[in-house]
Amino acid sequence: MDLAFSSATDLAADIAARKISAVEALDAHFAQIDRHNPAVNAVISLDRDGARERAGKADAALARGAAPGPLHGVPFTLKDMHETSGMKTTVGFPPFADYVAKEDSPVVNRLKAAGGVLMAKTNVATMLSDWQSDNPLFGRTSNPWNLQRTPGGSSGGAAAAVCTGMTPFDVGTDMQDSIRLPAAFCGVYGLKPTEHRVSLAGAFPDPGGAARSVRLMSCLGPLARSIDDLALIYRIIAGPDDRDTDLAPVPVEAMPKLDLQTLRIAFAPAFPGFPVAGDISTAVENLARQLQDAGAIIEEAKLPKLDLHDDLAQGGALIGMMMEAAQQEPPEEPTSVSRWFEALARRDKSILAWDRFFEDWDALLCPVAMTTAFPHCAPGTAIQVDGKDQSYWMLPAYGAVFNYSGHPALSIPCGQDSDGLPIGLQLVGGRWSEARLLAVAKAMEPLAGGFRRPRATAG
Repeated sequence: MDLAFSSATDLAADIAARKISAVEALDAHFAQIDRHNPAVNAVISLDRDGARERAGKADAALARGAAPGPLHGVPFTLKDMHETSGMKTTVGFPPFADYVAKEDSPVVNRLKAAGGVLMAKTNVATMLSDWQSDNPLFGRTSNPWNLQRTPGGSSGGAAAAVCTGMTPFDVGTDMQDSIRLPAAFCGVYGLKPTEHRVSLAGAFPDPGGAARSVRLMSCLGPLARSIDDLALIYRIIAGPDDRDTDLAPVPVEAMPKLDLQTLRIAFAPAFPGFPVAGDISTAVENLARQLQDAGAIIEEAKLPKLDLHDDLAQGGALIGMMMEAAQQEPPEEPTSVSRWFEALARRDKSILAWDRFFEDWDALLCPVAMTTAFPHCAPGTAIQVDGKDQSYWMLPAYGAVFNYSGHPALSIPCGQDSDGLPIGLQLVGGRWSEARLLAVAKAMEPLAGGFRRPRATAG
């Protein structure tokens, strides 16, 4: 077995059956970190001693006959924004360099309660505020497929670590494509659940105990190398808890098994006025054609009659209002309550328009981002897309549309572009339909191609 590239699902089953030990699984991942992290710089705050102690306790528990949890003994990493007891949470921001939370966030607590062995954090953009992963505390993370290119952000360390076998899974945040874009750039899977599906409590360092301001558009979700692992981690972390009152009491269902011939898939090679590389739009069209040949009902999407550019602007304005509320000192002209409610009313129109769209379709297939992994650059630098300069700020546009609407969306690997870089495509579904959306992705996995190891990890 290649333990470093085994799925979390298989690792848990083999540890529970005592085919391998939790310590062996952990050591295999430590070896992979030692081999690849010096070049990629994805893993930070490595807790070797603590993780080895926890893995040893997991093995001892099995020896005593204890019933294993769904992640019993499985090592994992977490994006450096989850509050974790006994481990720093910095978001790459110097004022938080030594911050250690008093308790685990609900998501961390659930992963540990399921038996997972936390071994490290993964690198991020400073304050999670860019689509590259670079900060003054830990430096820059590089893409395992080409070290001269970014793995994306802000969950870039998570995606790069999963891609290189340094961890079987991670949990990122996504307010503007920050799970899906890095997953696409690194050729792994990433799920942004429906808004208010996974607890946001403890999802950002909070030394002062301030009122939580980020209550919309941001989501937590898993990154992994298989749909089965996304489904496993999603079921563990989703659902209400006693620290986030915004969570909807909607049942968290298991992923069903679906036949492609029963599915209705709309596809969009591009959105009106949004740039996209030809290799990506062609990948959308090719996969749509394969799905049609396999018996699915496929139709080019008649998208809702929305001004998607205005949706992006309105989403940015909402983020600005939430960030305003998080400042220690209010601005000279703070946002009025009436303006806040007007912004929510504008958002409602887009949410309902997409809800009506998904009454007719199991999923929408479209790009994750306008390009594949681009060269490291200063934020704001124009990005080359098929030889033309495009605005840096349009990088997350295809994904951010669904942060604004709150619908679940995931990135699936689908081959490579002409530069040999991974192409990621986006699947979007109706709100609260994560289980079915994952099942749609699972059904089309053989056609899309699935995860492939980058050459740098061979041997």
